[in-house]
Amino acid sequence: MCGIAGILLAPDAANTKPLRAIGQMTAALRHRGPDAEGFWANREAGIAFGHRRLAIVDLSEAGRQPMHSASGRYVITFNGEIYNFRDLRRELEGAGRRFHGASDTEIMLCAIESWGLDTALTRFAGMFAFGLWDKETRTLHLARDRMGKKPLYVASTRDALVFASELKAINHFPGFCRELDLDAAAAMLSNGWVPDNSCIWRGVFKLPPGSVLSVTAADFAKARDAASLSHRIRHWWSLAEVAARGRQDPVAGTDEELTNELDDLLRLAVRERMVADVPLGAFLSGGIDSSAVVALMQAQSQKPVRTFTIAFGEGGFDEAPHAREVARHLGTDHTELHLSSVEARQVIPELPQIWDEPFADESQIPTLLVARLARQHVTVALSGDGGDECFAGYARHFMAARLKRQQRLPLPLRLTLAAGVGLLARAAGHDFVSKLPISAGARHALRSDRLNRLARLLAAAHEDELYQRLTKSSTESLTHHKLTVSSHGAPQLDGLLSRLLYDDMAGYLPGDILVKLDRASMANSLEGRCPLLDHRVVEFAWRLPTNVKVRDGRGKWILRQLLLRYVPQRLIDRPKQGFDVPIADWLRGPLSIWGSEILADMRLSDDGILDVAKVETCWRDHLDRRQDHSRDLWPALMFQAWRIEARRSSVPAADQSRVLELSGV
Repeated sequence: MCGIAGILLAPDAANTKPLRAIGQMTAALRHRGPDAEGFWANREAGIAFGHRRLAIVDLSEAGRQPMHSASGRYVITFNGEIYNFRDLRRELEGAGRRFHGASDTEIMLCAIESWGLDTALTRFAGMFAFGLWDKETRTLHLARDRMGKKPLYVASTRDALVFASELKAINHFPGFCRELDLDAAAAMLSNGWVPDNSCIWRGVFKLPPGSVLSVTAADFAKARDAASLSHRIRHWWSLAEVAARGRQDPVAGTDEELTNELDDLLRLAVRERMVADVPLGAFLSGGIDSSAVVALMQAQSQKPVRTFTIAFGEGGFDEAPHAREVARHLGTDHTELHLSSVEARQVIPELPQIWDEPFADESQIPTLLVARLARQHVTVALSGDGGDECFAGYARHFMAARLKRQQRLPLPLRLTLAAGVGLLARAAGHDFVSKLPISAGARHALRSDRLNRLARLLAAAHEDELYQRLTKSSTESLTHHKLTVSSHGAPQLDGLLSRLLYDDMAGYLPGDILVKLDRASMANSLEGRCPLLDHRVVEFAWRLPTNVKVRDGRGKWILRQLLLRYVPQRLIDRPKQGFDVPIADWLRGPLSIWGSEILADMRLSDDGILDVAKVETCWRDHLDRRQDHSRDLWPALMFQAWRIEARRSSVPAADQSRVLELSGV
């Protein structure tokens, strides 16, 4: 796991001085790789690579990057891990290849030389983003893994194509102009995150998951804008094709046979992700996904697995007791950090700088904190991310069947039910629910924002409207800019649940979940690994019958059956909670001053993006407990906080003593 950056100059660039910026670009990624720094450049070809190393496999000098292939034809700067590299190494050695070190990077280069780039990509099981320079054809190849676990930003300027793991590196390239993309801003204000097929700055795009962009300097001279470059992208793996094939060719078998097959696949995925030359552990929330990952780790480990949980106790939000019970049953070496809500809130000012784009998934707070805790003990942590998207774990997934049945009821009756739920939501907003003698979990489920959403779902006139409401996060439009809805190239699928799962896997997963994990972990120089997103598991999940995902009104049925082999029923049967944060209460209480200050800046810098009057109305209603607007306010406040940080940040003057050390420049 590392940070990468690169520059390809246009052939008509006035000079090669812009290549020297690779030093500052790479330095901006130091948090992603504190162990070593490397550069390679060829002034005559107009190409430069930078690399920050987080040493995980082969800690010796043989693992340093940028790395050259055995023949010298290729140079690579690579971020990620190839988990099946040992199997590939044995195959390549059988064909007569020999290796100097033990890194997966050397195996990647040999595979590309032996089989060609596209074939090699299909053989890699892992997470990756890399820049590859072919000296023979003078072609830059940029590639990204199947699920989009590792980020890769690509920017087009007048003189160069620039790429990097994070935007903060691209900000250091001379001539890069930060101009807000209004579509991306509107999407963020609606969803809480910028979609993976967009970027907050114009002229920048994220390489799509499962794709390659191949460009020569001459190609770039003909097509310099980001849109033209995007048209050169080709896909070597397609989620749409995997989903369509999976639904057309479902796997057959009894419940037990399907569970056995999933067990075998996940054991392999976990085992491959336990390969590291540094200390390794796992995040454990006590939920189905993380518990399954930890159970399979412990089943294949000769010593207790290190597990980590963050707890901050505000009613209904603390999962630490569940994690503790799972850890005790499995026999892990468990670390639990109890934080006050004050300590949790203290990280909020850091968020805009860590997430280069505006980001408003409040679970980024505990994710950042648990990564910070884990890094004190380990360098690699496995997580349960991906289980919800693969096996239908979100409320909307198992609500889909119920709501679809309710669509058979007359619309006037559904509107009456929706009105009743809306009244309950308003009562919840006035703290009525908090006074009821019910459990913390039930109180959490009766939050006014959740009830308001249920009311909107009940009132949907038809299935397409129900689908749109299930996939829309925000209920209020707090921007003047009209949002353009993207379909993620969705294939024709069999029913509402498959449509929802595809939308989550193509949109929410790379745009929110994986961005959250990558930035939170890498800000702490920690590598996060996701066995549930192994491509073999994903492809199998798409072939599974719907009734082994959702059964008896509950999601992730097959994953529950697998987990029952390792932990008792009592540790499984509890409501899904996740990393919830009491943002609604915080905004009314300890964050109210911060929110008011953000709103004041919003008024002063009003440029027509946010509907400031509507934001202020929502703010007053929320503070006065007339309605819970936290779902809408939090993205607006985080967007403005990000804009404040963007104004404050400025690229420092070039450190000439550092960049002039680059050979060839």
